[in-house]
Amino acid sequence: MSNWLNALSVYRDRRIIAITLLGFSSGVPLLLTGSILQAWLTQENIDLTSIGLLALVGIPYAIKFLWAPIIDNIKLPVLSNLLGRRRSWLILLQSFLILATLALAFSDPKQSLLYVTLAAIVVSFASASYDIVVDAFRIEICDEKNMAAGAATYVYGYRVAMWLTGFSSFLIADFFNWTIAYIVMAAFILVGTVTVLATREPAKEGLRTGVVLEDKKQDYLTWIRHSVIDPFLDFMGKPQWLIILLFTVLYKFGDSLAGAMTNPFYLQTGFTLTEIAEIVKTFGTVATFTGLFIGGWLLAVSTMYRALFICGLLQMFSNLMFSALAYIGNDLSFLALTIAIENVAGGMGTAVFVAYLSSLCNVSYTATQYALLTSLTAVARTTLVSPSGWLVDRVGWFEFFLITTVAALPGLLLLWWLSRAQPLSDGTEERAA
Repeated sequence: MSNWLNALSVYRDRRIIAITLLGFSSGVPLLLTGSILQAWLTQENIDLTSIGLLALVGIPYAIKFLWAPIIDNIKLPVLSNLLGRRRSWLILLQSFLILATLALAFSDPKQSLLYVTLAAIVVSFASASYDIVVDAFRIEICDEKNMAAGAATYVYGYRVAMWLTGFSSFLIADFFNWTIAYIVMAAFILVGTVTVLATREPAKEGLRTGVVLEDKKQDYLTWIRHSVIDPFLDFMGKPQWLIILLFTVLYKFGDSLAGAMTNPFYLQTGFTLTEIAEIVKTFGTVATFTGLFIGGWLLAVSTMYRALFICGLLQMFSNLMFSALAYIGNDLSFLALTIAIENVAGGMGTAVFVAYLSSLCNVSYTATQYALLTSLTAVARTTLVSPSGWLVDRVGWFEFFLITTVAALPGLLLLWWLSRAQPLSDGTEERAA
């Protein structure tokens, strides 16, 4: 028993607490340019085509590895001497995030949608860059004994922030307005600022995202070759690699296409911001975590391809619940049932899909190949779902969600092809599990 208590004492480490709070500050901006912005623009009667296209502002999150080496190696003048290399970048990017969020808060979508878009892009870029530095800070501040605890608490802080921003911003906007909601979200980022000022600069030097070179004027092209080109060329050596890549893009496409328009759908169906906060944001989060747990269990008792098929079918048919809700209209009980089914199915699919992506990675390039795979699929899905608003404008909500159901079929057909053409080995199944 004492051993268990001693093991849990790692969570009282000041470094772990700092990582948790930095994870929280990283998670705050994510929804500000996503579902929260969608809800705001919908209430301002911005056309759905424009709202759908704004999904593209999330691309910086998927391609942040391109400028990671620059942030990783450049020391900021003056600030680096005062705070250290990592803390100076954290403070600078937090300042940019707060200012960009405030700029978004005081924008008027009716007067200038271009201004809103530019502010959202700045928030997205600053947030993605901030994630790069927080990851480096987290790794460098930890030792072998608390590295796992640091990773776990970072994700915990990130997820809590996503729930809190989604829940509280909708409530605040319902009782006050969106400007106040965004100001409060900007204040949440200050949690990270206080944490940085109260935490020491990591003592470690030399940890890098890619290859470590002694010369601080690291050759960027060398980094690109070792960290991007070599892992990708290794992946291209796999049989059916192009089919695998298409599958990773399309497996959750139907789910992503529906998700791109759910908040405008809820509001246009007549649900209030408070109802969305309580049912979609809170109850939906619980359902997602339930789905993640079930997905992990399913993979443990089944095979990879079978689990992918089951979860893919559940994801596909869960979209029909939205069509049914569009037909029924404003019904809180049916909304709760829709959210329960869709989020459990989505959580299951995510758990199994992450395991599948992990199984594709060569152990020599595990982290890099996984990052590249997720980045490529995220960019593709973001681009592919951007016409979702245009599609709703043309066909209506009921038909739109029927189309999202059909959109899941290509991924399932590719999965069937792969299961026949490229059976997974026992070793691959074990690594994924």
